[in-house]
Amino acid sequence: MIPLYKPYVPKNLFPDLNEILYSGQLSYGKYGKSFEFHLKEFIGCNYILTVNSYNMAVLVLLSTLDLNPGDEIIASPVSCLASNQPFVTKRLKVVWADINPETGTLSPGDVESKITNKTKAIFHNHFCGYVGEIDKINELGKKYCIPVIDDCIEAFGSEYKKKKLGNVCTDFTLFSFQAVRLPNTIEGGAIVFKDKSTFDKAVLIRDYGIDRSKFRTTDGEINSDCDIILEGYGALMSELNSFIGIRQMSDIDKLLDIQRDNGIKYNNQFKNSVEIRPLVINENANPNYWIYGTLSENKNEAIEYYRSKGFYASGVHINNNIYSVFKNKTFLDGVYEFTKKFVALPSGWWLDSI
Repeated sequence: MIPLYKPYVPKNLFPDLNEILYSGQLSYGKYGKSFEFHLKEFIGCNYILTVNSYNMAVLVLLSTLDLNPGDEIIASPVSCLASNQPFVTKRLKVVWADINPETGTLSPGDVESKITNKTKAIFHNHFCGYVGEIDKINELGKKYCIPVIDDCIEAFGSEYKKKKLGNVCTDFTLFSFQAVRLPNTIEGGAIVFKDKSTFDKAVLIRDYGIDRSKFRTTDGEINSDCDIILEGYGALMSELNSFIGIRQMSDIDKLLDIQRDNGIKYNNQFKNSVEIRPLVINENANPNYWIYGTLSENKNEAIEYYRSKGFYASGVHINNNIYSVFKNKTFLDGVYEFTKKFVALPSGWWLDSI
């Protein structure tokens, strides 16, 4: 059966990986910096940090923003659990906003209705690579002086107004490089910053709050005059993972082109369909087609039909507002309508016929 997800592994990695393993430099170093450079060049951004997991990417950013227990963050429940679970770790109050049931992305009107004086961030998920209402959500952030975070856990390479996400004037952008993403570093993630001040702060938080330029004396001993004033994490990406990421970036355009070609083929296939229809795409957007999203009036039958044809169809995610850990089981009409109908089909680089 054609899988919905599949890790991409470049060829001929082993001679270089073997050299890194015995180099004596396994933690973040020249390959880590090179991977960040490749990402900056691809996205068109100025400030980016790689980290060792998507979970760390979220936590490092939340700490950089000084979010504290009880602070409110507005988010979509229709996303990967990995996007929302870190809010619990930081003991934030998660306020679920409804979505547009035709797109799977946040409803700007409902987001605005949920803003209070305790709202400290808007977490804007771009569902499965399909881009949300970026301008409208960002305008809300400016109107209420609230930072907006683009959650691109599955949206690396997706575009808005011909710019790649991470370069669309949103305050912060998060990417996942987990095994089934593009690119993948087996495990990892990245944070894009619009301004240098928050970037500089996050550099310290990523590495236990340490300023490495002052941490050791000239004789190599730990410097007692180097104070630690920020909370921090062991979030540096290893040289092995960074090297794999660099090699993936060599192929990224080709892989994304294949996925988009598959998306176009699906669009042509479903253009006259009544029983199953494509997700509505933002007119300013170009999805990465991490999966191909459809809406079916009979979800279970659609999944069964496509699996019988050798395509592993799936609902992908379940709405996070069903989980007790978030302490907010609010009912949302758009979320209910969307999850009742959403069916994802394989669209990845490994799919060569539709």
